[in-house]
Amino acid sequence: MTYTIHRYPAHLIDVVTLANGKRLTLRPVLPQDSALLQAYVRGLSPEARYMRFMRGLRELPPGLLDELTSVDYATHMALLATLCSGGDEKIVAEAHYAADEENPEACEFAVSVANEWQGLGIGRLLLDRLARDAAAIGFRKVIGNMLRENRRMRALARRIGLQTQSASGDPLVVRMVKELKARPEESGALLEALTVA
Repeated sequence: MTYTIHRYPAHLIDVVTLANGKRLTLRPVLPQDSALLQAYVRGLSPEARYMRFMRGLRELPPGLLDELTSVDYATHMALLATLCSGGDEKIVAEAHYAADEENPEACEFAVSVANEWQGLGIGRLLLDRLARDAAAIGFRKVIGNMLRENRRMRALARRIGLQTQSASGDPLVVRMVKELKARPEESGALLEALTVA
């Protein structure tokens, strides 16, 4: 199978070393990551899958899997945190944003971290990178929905400055909101990178 990726944002690829000494690669998703992402989701605990997708599932349905791996890197972005070992790559966390259908200046985000990798700052790192990228693209606000019972996400939201409010119409859901401010030099560099075929 051949993939044609236009404007892949290679400048977002990074290698980070965690406090536990493990090195992770942060990179934008590719269409050929479908099997890796499906394996990641299957490996999450049932509770973690429910918190991320707000419904019970064992694996991603084909349409959702395609949606999460075939992104345009502008109105829809996905970042993966991966671990390479013995020539194999494994996803340990993922984060996405997609343009909000009701507000073109806002994007909606979601994040998940594999159970054994939680508490190491990976979720915060991915969300910080996503927010910076979204601001450089031109989004002015990030929003996200989470289940009220998701204590870990609520704590992360507080640490990164997301304001929480009740979501209209559903007492079980909380909305997180943060205003974004782009730095002109970031916007220019990112837009230039995206225009290179």
